[in-house]
Amino acid sequence: MRTTPPLPLPVKRSLIKLGGDIRAARLRRRITTTLMAERAFISRTTLQKVEQGDPSVSLGVYATILFILGISDRIASLADPGTDSLGLELEEERLPKRVRLSGKPRGGTQ
Repeated sequence: MRTTPPLPLPVKRSLIKLGGDIRAARLRRRITTTLMAERAFISRTTLQKVEQGDPSVSLGVYATILFILGISDRIASLADPGTDSLGLELEEERLPKRVRLSGKPRGGTQ
């Protein structure tokens, strides 16, 4: 039996929410578990794991299901550097406080 390492609680909660949201979207579209599993080329057991937020299911399976549901447009921006506020803040902290010109003359008059 394959086991996964323990997850941080916020990650676990996020996956459970994602799985529940996927289930709700599937039900709103009146797609059966059998049909969804067939469309995603997975077993119904794997689909159940997805809908429970199981971390052992590959990201590709989650992405495929979101695509089938027509809600995959935001996948590409999940880790977008432009929306990474912490990363942008850290990058700004590393910017030089002032810029020094080199000692070389720039040409022109003497």
